[in-house]
Amino acid sequence: MQTSIWEKESFYAPRDVVIIGSGFVGLWSAYYLKKKNPRLSILIVDRGNIPTGASTRNAGFACFGSVTELIADTMSMGEENMLDIVEMRYKGLRKIRRTFKNSTIGYQENGGYELIAKEQATDVNVLRSNIDWLNQKLKPITGKTKTFQIADEKISNFGFAELSHLIENKLEGQLHAGKFCQALLRLVQSMGVTVLNNIDVTHIEKINGRFELINSISNPLLAERLLICTNAFAKQLLPELDVQPARGQILVTSPIPGLKFKGTFHYDEGFYYFRNLGERVLLGGARNKAFDEETTYDLVTSEKIQQELETFLREKILPGETFTIEHRWSGIMGVGSEKKPLLKEIQDGMFCAVRMSGMGVALAPQIGKIIADKLH
Repeated sequence: MQTSIWEKESFYAPRDVVIIGSGFVGLWSAYYLKKKNPRLSILIVDRGNIPTGASTRNAGFACFGSVTELIADTMSMGEENMLDIVEMRYKGLRKIRRTFKNSTIGYQENGGYELIAKEQATDVNVLRSNIDWLNQKLKPITGKTKTFQIADEKISNFGFAELSHLIENKLEGQLHAGKFCQALLRLVQSMGVTVLNNIDVTHIEKINGRFELINSISNPLLAERLLICTNAFAKQLLPELDVQPARGQILVTSPIPGLKFKGTFHYDEGFYYFRNLGERVLLGGARNKAFDEETTYDLVTSEKIQQELETFLREKILPGETFTIEHRWSGIMGVGSEKKPLLKEIQDGMFCAVRMSGMGVALAPQIGKIIADKLH
């Protein structure tokens, strides 16, 4: 199809900045760029009808890490890096709350919990010591003396089985990922950012100081500066990046009358996660049961992981309850050799902001701010 002059001089016009990826990181980056310089012409392009990596396919957690996850992160990356990431997540969540009304993004402040199973054989004194240490380290970030606390008395109230301990974090919340993404999209569009969907960028060239994006439409797109925010999919454009796909699978039950719990829940260093969705249960994770198979761009759910999730659901979360599974889906996260997000200048004028390690909801506001400072 031939392109009209009106289209060439508006939708497809050369831009100051083109952002590839219309998920949370791409949208927050555009937001901060416009806040810094309202005159910037910014275009966001995405290969899908909507963001299809993780932004609209996650579990809708507004969290910053569970106790066993943060202890494991400390062991693998060191205390300073762990605290840096937690601070970015916490500040990101606060930015979301300041920017959007709860009703707009479906935010609910029901608190968060971590389940410690009997077979994990965690000594309660070691657990208390870890919690005390984390609370001390997190106080400058959260402002709370007790970010985490043992809440074993709630185990029976929630109806969980085969648990030895429950850890509570009252600062966690939950949101509607689709409504949140739509609200952020409307916000950046109101600031003058153009968003085009169904444009698959296949190749990038730099010609006469400008980036030319070869894509699935007949018209090449031109940019003075370029930002790649496609998380794990960035490797398809830039194979040298230290980022790999990690499929996260999810299921949702039928409504369970009188569901005993509300909130967000973590298990096994955050590899399992569930929450209430009204009177339904949303459960995801179990990627650690098949790391190799789940290192994929394929969005189709697998029988192995779905069966593992259903077993966990029936044995630990909803023992004795009758329910069916009404929804199943997966999203693709970006992970790498380390957990810190990957923010860097690839070449003069070309940047990337990827590798959110499953925490894009919380990280994106801070990542967008940092990368906007680099591009500005």
